[in-house]
Amino acid sequence: MKLKRNVLVIGVLIVVGIAFVLIKNSVDQADKISNQTSSVGEFRADASDHQTKKLPALIDLGKGTCIPCKKMKPILDELKIEYKGRAIVEIIDLRYETKAAKEYGIRLIPTQIFFDAKGNEVYRHEGFMDKQSIKMKFAEMGVY
Repeated sequence: MKLKRNVLVIGVLIVVGIAFVLIKNSVDQADKISNQTSSVGEFRADASDHQTKKLPALIDLGKGTCIPCKKMKPILDELKIEYKGRAIVEIIDLRYETKAAKEYGIRLIPTQIFFDAKGNEVYRHEGFMDKQSIKMKFAEMGVY
């Protein structure tokens, strides 16, 4: 009888411990989402700026955990600086912006979508895209 009670107490403690860990992870994930700086909302603000300035745009949609996405981030960061005032370069992390995947019809990550100055999609690429290929696509769009 005493053994059954001890086993039951240990079982309850294990369940409570697991529940605590799951709740803590859930709260941590919510904090990460609320602290995420690159969001669809921010891109929409950039996109409205893009419309007033008539700038073409490149949107990269991926996850910070995939290898090609990790390889593209420094390239996109460089291009964001290099094309400042001539084009918008934006990264959307689908771990935090899950609705963007559906909104942009993403089937594979990373996906790069190029928009002209009027906001029309002119080119879509799935997978890793090197810096030279991105620059060539911008050049085809008249962005130098």
